[in-house]
Amino acid sequence: MDRDRILMGVVGRPHGVRGLVRVHSYATVPEDLTAYGTLTDDRGQVWTLRWRGDGIAELRDAAGQAVASREAAQALVNRRLYIARASLPEPDQDEFYFADLIGLAVHEQGGNALGTVLVVHDYGAGVSLEIGGEGRASLILPFTQACFPVIDIAAGRIEVVLPDEVEVQGDLSPEVGEVSPVVGEAS
Repeated sequence: MDRDRILMGVVGRPHGVRGLVRVHSYATVPEDLTAYGTLTDDRGQVWTLRWRGDGIAELRDAAGQAVASREAAQALVNRRLYIARASLPEPDQDEFYFADLIGLAVHEQGGNALGTVLVVHDYGAGVSLEIGGEGRASLILPFTQACFPVIDIAAGRIEVVLPDEVEVQGDLSPEVGEVSPVVGEAS
């Protein structure tokens, strides 16, 4: 894992025929992606970005040449855009860069090793950590203080409190015309 770079955006599909692309920004304020200056992609190419609309950007290479055609823009789809870690401020207490969590050892509060953080998932409804190790099935837990009360980046260790599990058996889908039963409450 490259800890010197932080993923800040991903190039999406082309927008129009003149080389503009959609860009998904991971900055807290998406428009701030331009404030970091040059970005590098996963191939080491250097880019600058200028917003041209809501989520629509013009990309220029290191020589200052803009991506000028839809075909050239299409070739950049799914290209990951990074900035140097040194360009970012240190996170506040109880805040973490996702890249810092990946690879940390995870232990139950009693001391049992569960593996390491493999992936940080963020689909918009809340962040979750995928934990796994050799010979172990992956475990995905919500990234909350209740589940992860101790995160020590310097020591490379996370302590977890496993939530109570509920195993549901059978088909819970309602019959035609039947009202769906309440299975649980959101907390």
